[in-house]
Amino acid sequence: LLAPPAVDDVMWPLCFISDRLFKVPEDGGGDGPGAPLPPDGRIPLARRSYFIDVPHVQQAFTWDCGLACVLMVLRTLGLDCCHGIAELEKLCRTTSVWTVDLAYLLHKFSVNFSFFTVTIGANPQYSAETFYREQLQEDIDRVDELFGKALDAGISIQIHQCV
Repeated sequence: LLAPPAVDDVMWPLCFISDRLFKVPEDGGGDGPGAPLPPDGRIPLARRSYFIDVPHVQQAFTWDCGLACVLMVLRTLGLDCCHGIAELEKLCRTTSVWTVDLAYLLHKFSVNFSFFTVTIGANPQYSAETFYREQLQEDIDRVDELFGKALDAGISIQIHQCV
């Protein structure tokens, strides 16, 4: 079984992400990476489409979907700093990978990103999910510590409710 999606983390449409990552000279480039959301909290629709060739990375296990995604981001950005999921797993030092682990990986490779969540720390409600049940208690301390140290590590985590 694949891991359930992290419902506490906000997933942005690719057109919104690419609009912020890649400036287009003729349109003034928008607000650039990491720009705050508009006051009403709504994500503006992209004015045009962007096509980004994202090299696919196959998951090796049921739990490494986040690591595969990070590797796809790194390769898309042309960062040849990591040769496979196993290397990212060693950097995480766990097979119970949470979104905050992915943020630390992206930061390690100097990728600009925005991290929005509705829950700071591990969500104890995941104890009802089979995927998390066995390891959740151990994860809570580790994940909460990562969230607590994020700002000092240079990782900005913002609380944002989905509308």
